[in-house]
Amino acid sequence: MNLTNRYDFVLLFDVKDGNPNGDPDAGNLPRLDAETGHGLMTDVALKRKVRNFVALTQDQTEKAPEAGEKRFEIYVREKAILNLQHQRAYSALKLDAPADEVAEAAEGEDKKAKKGGKEKRKGSASDVDLARKWMCQNFFDVRTFGAVMSTGTNAGQVRGPVQLTFARSIDPIVALEHSITRMAVATEAEAEKQQGDNRTMGRKHTVPYGLYMAHGFVSSFLAKQTGFDEDDLELLWQSLEHMFEHDRSAARGEMSTRGLYVFKHDSELGNAHAHKLFERIKVKKTADVPRGFSDYGVEVDESDMPAGVTLLRKV
Repeated sequence: MNLTNRYDFVLLFDVKDGNPNGDPDAGNLPRLDAETGHGLMTDVALKRKVRNFVALTQDQTEKAPEAGEKRFEIYVREKAILNLQHQRAYSALKLDAPADEVAEAAEGEDKKAKKGGKEKRKGSASDVDLARKWMCQNFFDVRTFGAVMSTGTNAGQVRGPVQLTFARSIDPIVALEHSITRMAVATEAEAEKQQGDNRTMGRKHTVPYGLYMAHGFVSSFLAKQTGFDEDDLELLWQSLEHMFEHDRSAARGEMSTRGLYVFKHDSELGNAHAHKLFERIKVKKTADVPRGFSDYGVEVDESDMPAGVTLLRKV
């Protein structure tokens, strides 16, 4: 069933003795706002958690074009070759160019390559539109978050109805660095160099404790364009609630969703400004040095709620 409501939501999650989102440009240290010291987690990292949960709980086996759509495949997944996914759309819709045209295009690309030029294979506007719709129908993350699929075999671009902000910690965090030891080496050369000691030193970065908040938005107008429906929305809420439960690792410590507050608008356009609704969720620490969720208090102002807006507490 198509979406007929706008949604704005607040996601609260925490980390204890772990690194929620390391920065590869800073030696994998936890991401920080350099001016305030508040911790950050990118929207891309949060979407990765959602994708991983959907991939874990929904069938990801590719079907032959004649077998029909599956709806819950993940487009951006580990080791994926995205252009091959675009080609699946063309094959399923029987939009492939005749063999002689493909050969001519390949010959043209070879000539371009010899000259140091670049050329992208593009379909007609109608073919691209059909391929884009097929990608939306079959891939959950395409119709949810959108995608740029215009490289190689052109499947167009999609603007997703669900958008997330960076998550920011409620208070400044402390990024700790720990020295760790592995009682082994990788190569014989290293063993000879250490004369049999066979130890490898390393570094590990953690946040003792941090409570993070992110904001999200769901547009029913864009949902109609991608086919994102009520079932997809329910899977999104489920993913945000449980995504950390199935993403355990030594590097991430303990991460948990602590709150998911959804503001549902009666209309598609919306009945109140998102930033005004977000201000109704206030988080304050109750300890000088927080080391757990119990050291915070969450206040939810449900008084005088704007007409046409309902607060749904998912977590």
